[in-house]
Amino acid sequence: MTAMDISKEHGFDAARLASYLRSTIEGLGGPMTLERISGGQSNPTFFVTFANRRLVLRKKPAGPLLPSAHAIDREYRVMHALAGTGVPVPEVICFCPDAQIIGTPFYVMGRLEGRVFSDPCLPGVAPKERRAMYLAMAETLARLHHVDWQSAGLGDFGKAGGYFQRQMTRFTRQWQMSKTRDLPQLQELSAWLMNHIPERDVTAISHGDFRIGNLMFHPTLPRVIGVLDWELATLGDPMADLAYSTLAWHLAHDEYMGILGADQDVSGIPSQAQYVDHYFSHSAAAGQLQPFHVAFSLFRLAVMFEGVSARAAAGTAASANAAQVGRLGLVFASRGLAVIAGATTS
Repeated sequence: MTAMDISKEHGFDAARLASYLRSTIEGLGGPMTLERISGGQSNPTFFVTFANRRLVLRKKPAGPLLPSAHAIDREYRVMHALAGTGVPVPEVICFCPDAQIIGTPFYVMGRLEGRVFSDPCLPGVAPKERRAMYLAMAETLARLHHVDWQSAGLGDFGKAGGYFQRQMTRFTRQWQMSKTRDLPQLQELSAWLMNHIPERDVTAISHGDFRIGNLMFHPTLPRVIGVLDWELATLGDPMADLAYSTLAWHLAHDEYMGILGADQDVSGIPSQAQYVDHYFSHSAAAGQLQPFHVAFSLFRLAVMFEGVSARAAAGTAASANAAQVGRLGLVFASRGLAVIAGATTS
């Protein structure tokens, strides 16, 4: 796909982008080609290829956006800070705040060569490797939470302490701002969570969307070579990340990131308890994964998908199936209520 092809399809001047990149990144040679990376409901992402260099570009979606949403400047900053810490992240190359180039701010990073699995069942992978990949995910998350965020220059990347209170306030407000329908289940879940915020208060770098689909694995080995999609990163409680990464065990296979009821082989994938134990065996984080943390993760996911539904209604969603997946907000809210119901009856 040439630069001129993509310009008409995505509404920005690709020739202007090529000129900007050539003036910013030294040594780019040959014509530029662009390829939109399919999937996802967040920031539009493109492969940018020159004769001698393969890059990735992420930009904000077009149109009006919720406050603090699609914070690509924060993505760029946290990946830059994590370089050299042992957390595998792509090399970030440049950030462009000027919306005049392609219509929104964007950043460019190096393109990693590896495997990304949109299906958490990891089809086509041997059972032994599946297990190793899930355990590698746990180890990578533990490594992230071990990073000294102050020494990494992220002391002002978020507030220390009070994470769950702030997040509940933020996502409740975000839901109200993007609300297109009444959802009593989500209201009930929100109220329960606000009344059951844990007293424990620990701060670490939080990815915010840590799941196997946001990891890139080595082309042939069960090793994580890149943690992707840092849009929701902040300073937060490590249990929020851990709980979110366990949602595969709480959601059905056709519910975005689940493995329950899969009609394919899932042998080798560890149990949730094994995964969580492996995380704690590699983490300095104290504490325990509680039903609150899982229900909170489902609440956030429900609000995010309600936002997808709102963007679909406004015609600014990043993915063609946004209207369909936006309906999952009700599913996630209901699953969150099921988690707290189990907690109160056990």
